[in-house]
Amino acid sequence: MGKDLASAAFGPEDRVQYRRKVLRCLDALGEMLDDDVFETCDGMTGLEIELNLVDARARPAMRNAEVLAYLADPTFQTELGQFNLELNTPPRRIGGDGFGDYEREIGETLRRAGERAAKADSGLVMIGMLPTLAPDDLVLANLSANQRYRLLNDEMAGARGEQFHLDIRGVERLQSASDSIAPEAACTSVQFHLQVPPDRFARFWNASQAIAGAQVAIGANSPYLHGRRLWAETRIALFEQATDTRPDELKAQGVRPRVWFGERWITSVFDLFEENVRFFPPLLPILDEEDPVAVLRAGGIPRLGELRLHNGTVYRWNRPVYDVTNGRPHLRVENRVLPSGPTLVDLLANAAFYFGVIRQLAEEERPVWSQLSFAMAEENFHIGARRGMEATVVWPAVGEVPVTGLVRAVLLPKAYAGLDRFGVDPAHRDRLLGIIEERCRLARNGAGWQAEAVQAAERRGLDRPAALRDMLLRYRALQQTNEPVHTWPPG
Repeated sequence: MGKDLASAAFGPEDRVQYRRKVLRCLDALGEMLDDDVFETCDGMTGLEIELNLVDARARPAMRNAEVLAYLADPTFQTELGQFNLELNTPPRRIGGDGFGDYEREIGETLRRAGERAAKADSGLVMIGMLPTLAPDDLVLANLSANQRYRLLNDEMAGARGEQFHLDIRGVERLQSASDSIAPEAACTSVQFHLQVPPDRFARFWNASQAIAGAQVAIGANSPYLHGRRLWAETRIALFEQATDTRPDELKAQGVRPRVWFGERWITSVFDLFEENVRFFPPLLPILDEEDPVAVLRAGGIPRLGELRLHNGTVYRWNRPVYDVTNGRPHLRVENRVLPSGPTLVDLLANAAFYFGVIRQLAEEERPVWSQLSFAMAEENFHIGARRGMEATVVWPAVGEVPVTGLVRAVLLPKAYAGLDRFGVDPAHRDRLLGIIEERCRLARNGAGWQAEAVQAAERRGLDRPAALRDMLLRYRALQQTNEPVHTWPPG
């Protein structure tokens, strides 16, 4: 795209041209939505799984370039930190044996990747945040060797104009500062993608926002950062603060953060792209040669490169995605709420719960978002991230309710019904949603297991750093069994 990233230096004219081009892309998107040119088949899903590399001492291994060379597999790519990788699974439908196919194929891919990573003296771990990370690991020098990451850092740091400050108050408190976005690399997540027709996109996005609090509470797996026990899903707070380009003055003026829950229910996918353009200045004004309106007038399908790039620098927890496959445009909801891990089967249980619940909520005549304020949905989200299984949330017709009770009594039945609508094999449906049921019955998720294991190690006389290493080594061994986390033996 346009500039050589190795030597890019963006000036005022680049930003002016880029802004004009993004607006032209937005015009083209509006025309495409009006003309019904989008793929209308729904139900295609995809998973992106972020991974950590560790050495024999359970410390982060800054070796993703070496590991990728050994892998020689295009489904793996770099992430922000040199100790991160991302696996992009081929999309598939979850009807029938879809979940079984996911489990077999991802399991085999991870097994093979683990063998190749060992050649670089590294192991793979799926976890929301490596508990053995130290502040010296999260520095500019440890960004992956991809020029776009360095450019993104330079643009965000320049927009901030001062250090990025962290102040996370949980069970314990962490305060720190960084002159780069490198601390963001600590956040390793899983993204669920669901293709939906344009006329139903708003319903699926609204449903995703409504359940985000329950979703993150039962799936939390990131309780430790820099030796401190913080939120059940500390990844949420860290990502929000480590990439906040607003100095205090802009916060006081109500400028929106780039990591954003949003501020309203929507009626069209256009609302989200238009908000992105209206509220957020460009970070990477890289120009594409395509004229999207001209392509559309000529009967083609535009890539909308600038709009897609800009969309990728606004970090919504549920993000709209425009893409083109086999010459046909489509839309996806990208759910970015959950951490990676603890095991593949836990991850797929989380996926089954998410896909099933939002399918059912999107089909209901009286939607939940007509009864729940957007502000309350956002409050539920942060309470769920902070408290995990101990969270109390608010739900229409129920009021305040423990999140485990809400999931078991209200959301799991909807998940069963939604997976039936997708045509999921009942054996996969029952197995995966049964894991969610047991996790809630026992109030035991990845974050809870990690805290228990660290406390047990400390009772055995280990100090906090040694206890975290001990826990992570046990976690990695148990992860490889693929037994769900609620069955793992305590400390």
